[in-house]
Amino acid sequence: MRSTFDAIIIGGGPAGSTAAILLARAGWSVALLEASSFPRRKVCGECIAAGNFPLLDALGLGEALRHRSGPELRRVALWCADESISATLPACEGAQPWGRALGREHLDSLLLEHARACGALVLQPYKALSVREWEGNVGHEVVAVGRADGGKLTLRAATVIRAHGSWEAPPANGSARHARAQNPYRAWRRRPSDLLAFKANFRGGRLAAGLLPVLAFAGGYGGMVVGGDEFITLACCIRRDRLAACRHDGARTTARAGEVIEALLRRECHGVRDALADASRVGPWLAAGPIRPGMRLARTDSGAFLIGNAAGEVHPIIGEGISMALQSAWLLCAELAGCADAVRRDERGELCRRMIRRHYAALWRAHFSTRMRLAACFAHAAMHPRLSAPLLLLLRRAPALLAVAAYASGKTRSAVASPCEIHPAVIHEPTT
Repeated sequence: MRSTFDAIIIGGGPAGSTAAILLARAGWSVALLEASSFPRRKVCGECIAAGNFPLLDALGLGEALRHRSGPELRRVALWCADESISATLPACEGAQPWGRALGREHLDSLLLEHARACGALVLQPYKALSVREWEGNVGHEVVAVGRADGGKLTLRAATVIRAHGSWEAPPANGSARHARAQNPYRAWRRRPSDLLAFKANFRGGRLAAGLLPVLAFAGGYGGMVVGGDEFITLACCIRRDRLAACRHDGARTTARAGEVIEALLRRECHGVRDALADASRVGPWLAAGPIRPGMRLARTDSGAFLIGNAAGEVHPIIGEGISMALQSAWLLCAELAGCADAVRRDERGELCRRMIRRHYAALWRAHFSTRMRLAACFAHAAMHPRLSAPLLLLLRRAPALLAVAAYASGKTRSAVASPCEIHPAVIHEPTT
């Protein structure tokens, strides 16, 4: 097996697989490392906003995803205690005016297999142990270990793309994996304000097809959707202190966290209680976290490129995590493929990569920073009754403001206005 590539991508989720597809199509040799075996369920709201379908069509996966996904999401609702306020979602221009929902066990597998079909070398399950510079800063060396046999690989590439999400980032200095407390991608000290994420699927519920309810309750927020298997997905985030209080108040200290969450939502949200009245859960509750919303783009000219949650994590209340993964990969790969010859050239490659990092970081902030700020505002309002009370009063009088909020959070827009095939052409040369 070859050990030198044009690009190494760490992480095979939506961001990493999309980057692998685009670069492989542009003529790059690509190695993609994914630590988990697919298919796998994952804590995620599963929403694919309408603005992503032009990108998915350009990737060659639009029809397959439409076939697998749930019904078009045409309405949005806010469920808080006994309140139920709904509005029509704004339509996106193009062949797919509304978003859909698809479980990550399907979405991630489709994208990864397509990356393999496009020529990327997929190494799975392989976990990246370290990333370090080599040969005078002209590239990177990645050491990975196979989870099945424990065998180690050493791969080299001029370009490394980190698409590993928020957790388990390999050290960037080539040393052995640091202790948890030293991992820069995760704050391991437990805090009462930590947001823990949960998800479960239900069969036989009564959630209206095409409805996307947002849940607001003291200490947390969530959402529901009908996915491609006609299962209802219920996903939420809750503060650590609220979860602990629920366990204590209900004398359920030994109960599993997911069961406590389900009882809380059924008790405090009439819409959830009604939608799940005749439903049965499919499989166990999944948990992840604590989530750390925020921007992680490095303010440096050196190192690996970051896409997806590795670049920045948004509060899940607006359901834009998949969108930012797909679109950030597209933004970066358009820059890389446009300078392919210069990036690969040893004597000037690093200079070109520095230019691309700066331009990509500016594009990323321009397209995603507003979404992140709005999501943070919505999340804090949903979790705090004193903040949500005046908003509920306003929404009762003007439900259409829900549609305005959906539009403002990026549901109908893409980071790429007119997606097209990415070709290996030199757009500009770096200058000294």
